[in-house]
Amino acid sequence: MNLAVSTGSLTGIVGPNGAGKSTLLKSMLQLHPSLTGSVQFFGLPFHKVKKRIGYVPQRGSVDWDFPTNALDVVTMGLYGKIGWLKRPSRLHKAKAYEALNKMGMTDYATRQISQLSGGQQQRVFLARALVQDADLYFMDEPLAGVDAATEHAIMNTLKELQTRGKTVMVVHHDLQTVDKYFGHVLLLNRTVIEHGPTEQTFTKDNIFRTYGGNMRWMREENQDVVPSFEQ
Repeated sequence: MNLAVSTGSLTGIVGPNGAGKSTLLKSMLQLHPSLTGSVQFFGLPFHKVKKRIGYVPQRGSVDWDFPTNALDVVTMGLYGKIGWLKRPSRLHKAKAYEALNKMGMTDYATRQISQLSGGQQQRVFLARALVQDADLYFMDEPLAGVDAATEHAIMNTLKELQTRGKTVMVVHHDLQTVDKYFGHVLLLNRTVIEHGPTEQTFTKDNIFRTYGGNMRWMREENQDVVPSFEQ
C-alpha cells in the first residue's frame, strides 16, 4: 500500500468496519506494531518530527474516569514543549485556555472530564491537539457520537487549520457528508482503493469497490445521489 498526502490538505479516511482505518493511523504513529513498510513525515521518520504531529484518538479508547479536568487535559498537549518533569507556566496555561475558548469550552476548564458529555469531551481533546500547534493532525472519528453543534464546531476548526497550511487526516464514518467536509478522500479496505480529490475519487464505482455489495444508492429531494448502507 503506497500513499502520499499533500501538505495543506484536509482528507477524509473512509471505509467499512474492519478496513484498517484506525490501524493505519496507529501504525503511522508507531502506536501499533508494523511488520513491513516505512512511513515518513516531511521526509523524515516519525521519531524526528513527532513534535510536529497532533493526534486525536477515538473517544471510546480514552479512560474518561482518569481524575483530571479539562484544562489539565489540554495542557498535556504542551508537554512536548514544557517537558514532562516541569510545571506549566502561566503562558502555557494561557495557551490552553485559548484552545479551550476556540472550542467553546472555557466555562468547563475546571470540570472533571468524566462529568462532560461526549461532545464536550471531544471538544476538549481537539483543543489539546490545537494547543500543540502541529503541522500535521491525525483524528480518529472526531465526529462520531457528537451533536450537530459540536460537529459544526469541529469541522469549522479543521477547515481553519487547513487555511493556515496545516495538513489534516480524519477517519470519517458518514458517507453522506464526505464531499461536503473534505477536499480529498482516502478510500480504504485493508489496502488503498483510491486516494485523491474528493470530486474525482468519491464516485459510485469507487465506493462500491470499497464497500462491496453492502451499499445502495438513494436520491434525496435535492436530486443528489448519496450512498447509504443496505439494511
